[in-house]
Amino acid sequence: MTDAASGSGAAAAGNIGVQPYWELTFDADGDPDAGQRDRLVAGVAQQRVTDLLVFAHGWNNDRSMATRLYGRFFGPFPGMAGNGVRLGYTGVIWPAMRFTDEPIPDFDPAVAPGPSAAAESPGTAGPPLLDDASLRALARVFPGRELTLRRLQELLAEQPAARSAFDEFARLGRELVTVRENSPAQRLAEDTGAGTPAMLTDDPMAVCEIFTAALEKCGHQELFGDGLKRLWNGAKEFLRQTAYYAMKRRAGVVGQLGLGPALGKLVKGAPGIRIHLIGHSFGARLVAYGLRGMPPGVTGVKSMTLLQGAFSHYAFAARLPHDPDRGGALQGVQQRVDGPVVACYSRHDSALSMLYPLASRLSGDSASFQGLFDRWGAVGHDGIQAVDGARRLRLGAAVPGEGCVSIDASSVVRDGSPPVGAHSDVCHGELAHVVLTAGRVVTK
Repeated sequence: MTDAASGSGAAAAGNIGVQPYWELTFDADGDPDAGQRDRLVAGVAQQRVTDLLVFAHGWNNDRSMATRLYGRFFGPFPGMAGNGVRLGYTGVIWPAMRFTDEPIPDFDPAVAPGPSAAAESPGTAGPPLLDDASLRALARVFPGRELTLRRLQELLAEQPAARSAFDEFARLGRELVTVRENSPAQRLAEDTGAGTPAMLTDDPMAVCEIFTAALEKCGHQELFGDGLKRLWNGAKEFLRQTAYYAMKRRAGVVGQLGLGPALGKLVKGAPGIRIHLIGHSFGARLVAYGLRGMPPGVTGVKSMTLLQGAFSHYAFAARLPHDPDRGGALQGVQQRVDGPVVACYSRHDSALSMLYPLASRLSGDSASFQGLFDRWGAVGHDGIQAVDGARRLRLGAAVPGEGCVSIDASSVVRDGSPPVGAHSDVCHGELAHVVLTAGRVVTK
């Protein structure tokens, strides 16, 4: 493929089945690949793109997984665009990860490779091991912590029936996510300004008990072991959630410090471009924080669609229902979109309906499941909450031209393997249609 500067798409971006396509890569601190960014700006102008779709992935191990997701999701778009519309496509690549016993977003979970019999055959019990592939992925997320990760792997393999082992496991896991005071990662960790989650401060065995109970309540597969050994299922989920807490912070950093300024350069370099932001899972958090990071006066974003967003359903609220003196971290940023902010959600997403709120709650709050998601719920589970004028629609209904909109996508976002359930089931023509109708670039 030739360079965008010569008018034929992005250099070395790869063929995802739609053109013109560019990639925009950021490191963990939000610093962009400047060459990619500049080729994107130049290419959009030279290709006479009218509407640019910018998609940020959630948890993926590498670029190839992200681009497969983009290729499959974008596949229906060319046939849906209206007359006079010239679509362009951008895939955001940022350093995230997935555990290998989770489904890959653009693959059928029934045929996706798994590290263990439990992953390959949902419903059968298997030990909650940390396989080498997941360990390597964690090592990329937490560079320089290989010895700590190896010890965590050993503890999961040995499963000692002793409180001291759970204490050690939790201490090591919590050390992984420690950041310096007042760093960007710390400042951009929370969506409601609430503080450090209880899983990083509460009694380790109690935390493992809660996560074990949550996995049982999800009901997708039999858990391994009994007695204290059974709690190692919850210990692995604790490790998974601490890794995701680090990625949650990183998504905010990359969005506000990386994508936001890049959008400013894009609008300046290609006046009149209409930008449509799309994010899946933590990528939804990334694009939302990108709005907050845009330079003052930038008005090129015409729509934003959040697919199974893994951040607080109160993030956009001016007043939190449980604390009216405070608002969400993203309060008011929806006004930086010259069109609708759409959240597609599904009640089948067990990762967001159960595990996310448990990982988000604070010390001193009830650990019971009753009403848990009311306070700590994710936007991908029940939509945007506590925003005046926000609308709630069924899938297929006409999308308003402005404001916050929540669309129940449970009829299509429903299939997936434990422990994340339907969380990765987002490649559907109905959701592609939502994106294009939100952006007013579809006629069919």
